[in-house]
Amino acid sequence: MSATAQAVKANETVQRDVEGYLVDPADWNQEIAAQLAQDENLELTDDHWKVMEFMRRYYDEHHIAADARFTIKFLADELGYGAKARKRLFELFPYGYVKQACKIAGMKRPRAWSTG
Repeated sequence: MSATAQAVKANETVQRDVEGYLVDPADWNQEIAAQLAQDENLELTDDHWKVMEFMRRYYDEHHIAADARFTIKFLADELGYGAKARKRLFELFPYGYVKQACKIAGMKRPRAWSTG
């Protein structure tokens, strides 16, 4: 994918980096998420949307992408997965938290931190 790769947002184009992550997380919406998920061959479920809503709230509050451990805690505590939360995260995003969850939730590619 070139540095000028684009996705469609309400009849507009949004810029994606060479790995397919949004250049500007503010461009994200559900339509973009669905397109990014399709690019990753994922069919989004309610749990996917809940995780992405959590990630977007975290980003809005902290101005950085949530580390996987915070998302795992959300799955454990808020969605009731308890000790199975880590496993559930990787069931939802089988190619990894950074590769799929962060990308589909509209985050810039996180650098140099744990993927869970």
